[in-house]
Amino acid sequence: MEDKQATIRVVGVRFKEVGKIYYFDPMDIEIRAGEHVIVETARGMEFGDVVVGPREVDERNVVLPLKKIVRKATEEDRQQLEENQADERDALKICQGKIQEHRLPMKLINVEYTFDRSKAIFYFTAEGRVDFRNLVKDLAGIFRTRIELRQIGVRDEAKMVGGLGSCGRELCCCTFLGDFETVSIKMAKEQNLSLNPTKISGICGRLMCCLKYENEVYEKAKAHMPREGSRVRTPLGVGRVTSANVIQEIVAVRFADDKQEIFEVAEVQRAEPDTPLDVLEPDMRDRLREQKLRAEKQAEDDEYLKMMQRTGRTVSGEPEAEEVRTPEKLPEEGRSRERDRNRSRKPKNRDRDRDKNRDAAGEGTRTGENRERPRKNPDKKKQEQPKRPEEGTADREKTGEEVKKRRRRNRRPRKPRNPGEGGAPSGADGTQS
Repeated sequence: MEDKQATIRVVGVRFKEVGKIYYFDPMDIEIRAGEHVIVETARGMEFGDVVVGPREVDERNVVLPLKKIVRKATEEDRQQLEENQADERDALKICQGKIQEHRLPMKLINVEYTFDRSKAIFYFTAEGRVDFRNLVKDLAGIFRTRIELRQIGVRDEAKMVGGLGSCGRELCCCTFLGDFETVSIKMAKEQNLSLNPTKISGICGRLMCCLKYENEVYEKAKAHMPREGSRVRTPLGVGRVTSANVIQEIVAVRFADDKQEIFEVAEVQRAEPDTPLDVLEPDMRDRLREQKLRAEKQAEDDEYLKMMQRTGRTVSGEPEAEEVRTPEKLPEEGRSRERDRNRSRKPKNRDRDRDKNRDAAGEGTRTGENRERPRKNPDKKKQEQPKRPEEGTADREKTGEEVKKRRRRNRRPRKPRNPGEGGAPSGADGTQS
């Protein structure tokens, strides 16, 4: 008989909004998900949120011995948590001033107090090792508690500070990622992404965590696709794969005459590495295209026949045995609707059809009657308009003389000059007469 796996009752507690989930022993306390509890940790007493309710798990999935839950959080505990958070902001400013005073090559990121204020943890980043012994002494003298300076990486810094990624959304690490997973450059190659560091790196400077999300899908899709450089058998012959599109599931195949064709993955089969490449015949491509069109047409016809059978119609589209309802058999309301429907179905070219019928009967059409109507006075000829005289040289001279005469007639007479304004004297001796 197989031994039964030993299980243990646990609850999941999270200390940060987006952080790891730790398992604790609930003891005999009735706890539900969403409640606040006070637990004992390696750092001391901590205030946490229950995110996983009590459940039985395998002992091999947890690290024994489990820490115990002390009690449920009270209103006083919540007030203490708010006071600690306010003191953390003040401690951050004080520590930044001390770092500048000691001129240390480090960047302070965050400060945390344990719930019982037995320890203050300062998180910082630096390019190398930093001698901060004098800084610890100054901080211990100011805060009167245990001081711990912890150096973190750039990914942890981005998670604490937060920000927006290249996609425009808030960073994954500070919204839902509880823990960092390993991301390699191989994942970017598998997804045919550009290896430009600025395009595949996050704001932390490391490879983006989202490269891990779709990597498994690409691995499964590429498992049944031929690799680049391998030889495959296609409907046109044997060729070499030059590229593959995982999303569309198509491959590009090059033949011996350097001609390239696109095929679906289902149309190609793997060939031996030493299989010689084939040369495309001139009409081979057209024949393959005709075969595809013929197959598509056949598939459409089959689908049409199935649809006709489901709807109870023949291939011609006429109903097999269906009673045609006339307007007389319908109630009054139904007849009015049928009448409106028939009116809306009048042909668009009804005037043209009526004209054709009238022409056939010799009656003429409305437009034809106006067009072929006889004139009122057929014997009366159109009055001829007088012709304009030819513009010759004599006419031009005559016209010019008439213009001169008209100008002389319209010319105004000159006013007589006043004496003394100049000109010749009136008398011979220059005196007025």
